[in-house]
Amino acid sequence: MSTPCNPTRLFLLRHGEVETRYHRIFGGRIDMELSPRGHEQAKALAEYLAGTHFNSIYVSPMKRAQQTLAPLAAHKGLTATTLAGLREVDFGDWTGLSWQQVHERFGVSAFDWLEKLEAGEVPGAESGPQYRGRIEPCLKQILHDCPGQTVAIVCHGGVIRMLLSLLLELPLPKLAHFDIEYASVTVVEQRPHRSEVELLNFTPWRDVR
Repeated sequence: MSTPCNPTRLFLLRHGEVETRYHRIFGGRIDMELSPRGHEQAKALAEYLAGTHFNSIYVSPMKRAQQTLAPLAAHKGLTATTLAGLREVDFGDWTGLSWQQVHERFGVSAFDWLEKLEAGEVPGAESGPQYRGRIEPCLKQILHDCPGQTVAIVCHGGVIRMLLSLLLELPLPKLAHFDIEYASVTVVEQRPHRSEVELLNFTPWRDVR
């Protein structure tokens, strides 16, 4: 039986590959679906996690996360809790633009998006503090409700970076150095006074043979 002295293990799961038309696009609030390859990645993710017992599963309300969750939830026989706050970041005026278009129109490299977001320099977008203010209550709720348990959080690349920023007490722009791929697994153990990364950006659909 779990006790509060046990670490809470958080499995941060990014959704699978999205529709081709949204590749290298600042999708954010666009409620896109998975590509056929994304559905296959979601199945591979569920198969990889077949031997892992989850006490609870939390998920973003967006279609790409819900579709990634489906094979995992079916296999586990668990009903996930949808948290509205786990939706992807709102990119404001960048939404729907390609990386090249953002560079051409705003003179900004797509690779600097976390830095610009944190500084509130993306027109019409959530600022870093606003984004943090949305994600942090979700994390606190999960940690409060699931002490010493194993939890899956099915969400987005931007959300996972913010969760890592909060858990590891790192500035959000530093998370640009962390690659979070489609249908990847990142595992963090949360203890009372520190967090430890057990696994980072593991992709079962590619790395398991």
